[in-house]
Amino acid sequence: MKQFFSIVLPLAGLLIAAGVAVGGYFIGTGISSARLADRYVTVKGLAEREIPANLVIWPLSFNVVGNDLVELQAALDSKTAAIRKYFQGRGFGAAEITNGIPHIEDFHVRGYGEGNLPPNRYSARMTVTLRSRQTDKVRDSMQRVDELVKQGIALIRNYEANTEFLFTDLNAIKPDMIAEATRNARQAASQFAEDSGSEVGAIRKASQGFFSIADLDHNSPHIKTVRVVATVEYFLDNGSGSPD
Repeated sequence: MKQFFSIVLPLAGLLIAAGVAVGGYFIGTGISSARLADRYVTVKGLAEREIPANLVIWPLSFNVVGNDLVELQAALDSKTAAIRKYFQGRGFGAAEITNGIPHIEDFHVRGYGEGNLPPNRYSARMTVTLRSRQTDKVRDSMQRVDELVKQGIALIRNYEANTEFLFTDLNAIKPDMIAEATRNARQAASQFAEDSGSEVGAIRKASQGFFSIADLDHNSPHIKTVRVVATVEYFLDNGSGSPD
């Protein structure tokens, strides 16, 4: 029995000592990892470009009035044909021009009192829309729209059909803009690291913001500002290539 204890006790001591040593190693490693994980910086990188619009939607609206529906429709057809002819005369194809559905209002069913009826029973609003990628040609045509006024077509403001300049090729510039935003984010991280006596390490986490497309300004809807912001977290080293 004495011989048994003389063998077991020293062995148990060795196992306990080994366990403490191994446990200390993992605890130390955990602290080191925690310090490394805590040493990071979050920065944002912006990429912004001015891009010309590549699609224009240009609606032209007009009204006609009358007391006879057949005559009203004839007037609609005549003025619609004049607008289509104007567009085609400016070099646009028939497939780029769309006729809207006329909106006809009957004033006699609106509850006017006797003697208060307007002189014309019917009013019809019509919209002819040009949808074209020939943006420069559209802008030039807008400057010459008085040719329609000279033909007796009084164009009206239709708040349901506004002119739009659009940019539709976002996917073509996305990769370069994301790369630019990421480079700008790293530059910001490098400046922060330099000021704090550190070095920028690997990316800890990154997220891409939403792309936004807006007019350059109120008077330049044909030029778009495209922007994206990337948010990136970088690990920071202590300047010697190893974490604190």
